[in-house]
Amino acid sequence: MSIVYIFIGLLLLVVGGEFLVRASVGLSFKLRLSKMVIGLTVVSFATSAPELLVSVQAAWSGFSDIALGNVIGSNIANIGLVLGITAVISPLTVDRDFYKFNWPVMMFLSIALYFILSSGDQINRLEGFVLAGLLFVYLLLLLRRAKNAKASEPTGDSIDEGLSLVSNFKIFIWLFIGGVALYFGSELLVSGAVELATRLGVSERVIAVTMIAVGTSVPELAASVIAALKKEKAISLGNLIGSNIFNIASVLGITAIIQPILLKSRAVLTNDIFWMIGFAAVLIPLAFLPKKFEIGRIKGLVIVVAYAIFISLAFME
Repeated sequence: MSIVYIFIGLLLLVVGGEFLVRASVGLSFKLRLSKMVIGLTVVSFATSAPELLVSVQAAWSGFSDIALGNVIGSNIANIGLVLGITAVISPLTVDRDFYKFNWPVMMFLSIALYFILSSGDQINRLEGFVLAGLLFVYLLLLLRRAKNAKASEPTGDSIDEGLSLVSNFKIFIWLFIGGVALYFGSELLVSGAVELATRLGVSERVIAVTMIAVGTSVPELAASVIAALKKEKAISLGNLIGSNIFNIASVLGITAIIQPILLKSRAVLTNDIFWMIGFAAVLIPLAFLPKKFEIGRIKGLVIVVAYAIFISLAFME
């Protein structure tokens, strides 16, 4: 039954996330926000909802390893799986925002997370507020950079303008469906993961950094693969990295504010987080060597193989 719970839980998270994104965008149009603002803020928050609900539910239930493993594993999967597979299908162009803004912010938050966890074996409420505050600063800088950018709006290209015509009643229904699906999806996923970990004799942390992390990254993977197959230019390295920034600052920050996250498994600090930092750090040499400003198929394959090694080693512990 644990596999069934996990499958249904992931399905509900995907459905709930989709409805929440639609409702959020529709509501944003009602509030007369620009497509650029909607893309950079509202959609980013909505797509982080599955990770947030899973982490809050796990921390609240006393399974902090799942809360931490979900975010750290998702960040690894976003690069190793999503970015890697997308690059194999269609080479990614490295934009200036990647190495001048998004990558440095992602590295700063990744290293900051290591020091936060190593200093007190937890993310307390104060540190949660600090992470949320850093997210607010990041968003302000992001919006300022977007306004100073060229007239084109890459972040808004994927936003369906038809949602501006949606009725308030439909938005309310979407919000309700999304909220209910995310709540029960997170409940089933966490309980299924705990049961599966017990049956397989592996830690909750391993299940979190592998199965749960991949599951909560499925929407990003599906969207990126479809866009790559269509040869759409909307895929940018910066947008993919932005998801990792949101995971650390918003998901862990908000979760810690609601319920402090305890470090239960030392392997999170001695192994997993270094894989996360490593995947983040290696993007710079990959982006510039040997061919500059592009992560092509061979580089993408290297990233995917590295991710496969990470998964294999996790289950061999």
